Amino acid sequence: MTSFLELAEKRYSVRKFSDRPVEQEKLEQILHAGLVAPTACNKQPFRILVITEKSGLEKLKKCTRCAFDAPAALLVCSHNDECWKRSYDGKPSGEIDASIVTTHCMLAAASLGIGTCWVMHFRPQAVREEFGVPKELEPVALLIAGYPAPDAAPYPGHTEFRPQEELVRYEKF
Repeated sequence: MTSFLELAEKRYSVRKFSDRPVEQEKLEQILHAGLVAPTACNKQPFRILVITEKSGLEKLKKCTRCAFDAPAALLVCSHNDECWKRSYDGKPSGEIDASIVTTHCMLAAASLGIGTCWVMHFRPQAVREEFGVPKELEPVALLIAGYPAPDAAPYPGHTEFRPQEELVRYEKF
């Protein structure tokens, strides 16, 4: 069994997919991981649109150039009226909650051999128009998904990381 760290290290953003469709049972497992993701006060202010039909995938191409001809996509939205808000400044948790859900789905997909690419480069208004997303939902992320093509490879800089001491600080109080 792969450890979590091994899974996190080996997954990469797939930008080239095979034509093989993602099986419904695997989609359900990926969605389940999103449904059990933590959200602020467990309000669960997210909605997920599953796009697997050819017509929907064609619509997606009108919203982003980053569909990569994948056989599936999850559009993760935040319902900002339902999310928790910080009392002292009103900051809503919706976008963060939707991002946690997307991360859970992304890692669940990797554990099942399904490649994904988290896409934020999309036109929200086009998504609203093409998929009938109501105004109370904010499109946050597209998780493009499918089986990686045989020649799919990580971005060349995928394994380059800044030193921990640049990114992490231990504070003594």
